[in-house]
Amino acid sequence: MSRTTAPEPVDRKVEGTPPAQGLTHGLKQRHLSMIALGGVIGAGLFVGSGAGIAAAGPSIVVAYAISGLLVMLVMRMLGEMSAANPASGSFSVHAERAIGPWAGFTAGWAFWFLLCVAVGLEGIGAAKIMTGWFPGSPEWAWVALFMLVFCATNLAAVKNFGEFEFWFAALKVGAIVLFLGIGVLAIVGVLPGADAPGTTNLTGDGGFFPNGSEGLIVGLLASVFAYGGLETVTIAAAESEHPVQGVAKAVRTAMWRIALFYIGSMAVIVTLVPWGDKAVVEKGPYVATLDHLGIPAAGQIMNVVVLIALLSAMNANIYGASRMATSLVARGQGPKALGRTFGGVPRPAVLVSSVFGFLCVLLSYWRPEDIFIWLLNTIGAIILVVWFFIAVSQLLLRRRTEREAPEKLVVKMWAFPVLTWVALAGMAAIFYLMAREEGTRVQLYWTGALTVLLAAGGFALQKKRGQREPQDA
Repeated sequence: MSRTTAPEPVDRKVEGTPPAQGLTHGLKQRHLSMIALGGVIGAGLFVGSGAGIAAAGPSIVVAYAISGLLVMLVMRMLGEMSAANPASGSFSVHAERAIGPWAGFTAGWAFWFLLCVAVGLEGIGAAKIMTGWFPGSPEWAWVALFMLVFCATNLAAVKNFGEFEFWFAALKVGAIVLFLGIGVLAIVGVLPGADAPGTTNLTGDGGFFPNGSEGLIVGLLASVFAYGGLETVTIAAAESEHPVQGVAKAVRTAMWRIALFYIGSMAVIVTLVPWGDKAVVEKGPYVATLDHLGIPAAGQIMNVVVLIALLSAMNANIYGASRMATSLVARGQGPKALGRTFGGVPRPAVLVSSVFGFLCVLLSYWRPEDIFIWLLNTIGAIILVVWFFIAVSQLLLRRRTEREAPEKLVVKMWAFPVLTWVALAGMAAIFYLMAREEGTRVQLYWTGALTVLLAAGGFALQKKRGQREPQDA
């Protein structure tokens, strides 16, 4: 039997926080690069973006560009802190160092909750595709199968997670690149059987902003949450061969590619397909575009891609949730048994995260009208809460690092502190817009309630342990 280890709380006086005890360094640079790229390419892009297009029309390109800029700023800030002090708890560790233990507790457990619920949602989505291919088979059986596979994958060595995610991400990236290539050929009029559309779909049927600013706002809110998932790469970096160089390179190379994939995809779709086409929502924008171009078996091809995206997200979210829980326990902010590692893998944390995800699936069948909807509303704006903690942490830690260990700043936030404040203002604006929109207001309230509850728990734990918020030393 592998030796087990129980992480000890890190020394609060030590500025840098190491990865949780017992974790290995089994991830290679190619794993990190693909996790950075593939982690953000999910069903939200392949399917969910259809609702944004229906609301914003061609201006969805502007919406994705605005939210993409915000995400780039957030990832640059997170990359700066994670390259300076790699830790399996990522932004939770940075928030604790910058603001105090309660902040690390709040950000960490909120993100853990988000990932676990997301695992259940992705399992349900993947099961629906499988039941379409195999009519009569029960959805719960497919979810159980997927949960068993990825739980087993994450219970094994971390390199197995890395390999699974590398190939999943490679397939998703390949699908996006192929789609963009076909789309560009169709736009310029060299794709056989397709006429160049010109600007007809961009300026016709109500113009570039057919639903005005309100439509753009709905599209903006939809696009913000489609970018969630990038944070996992900084969690994974702590288990890579070269954490500092790995996270620095992964963050740098991912940014322009993400802009190309997201903004480029939206531009191709609204140029080729009328934004009012119901198929954009019913089938998903990618399937609708390929169908519009007469590409054979487009629906089934994209169903395979979406299935891969969902399975990839399940795999990555179980991993991210288990490592976040392990880091929290290592800092004395969770039950010790949850942080034990076996052969370099936090198996209790993997099991608990997987079981919680499967419980969310069962709730969707038992109580779809109340409990499951409550879970969905609760996680609605958590990613924005996490981004807020990231920005505030970077604002506080940058000066401290410049003073005490400037050599650690191998990745630097652009135009600091101006762009950090711009990012915070952007987040505040999105919170305000969510409060204005009826569809997102409930999510904002429930997420706010969860955040307040966790913060209260974090403050109580901090007071109980007699810890003071860390000061510059």
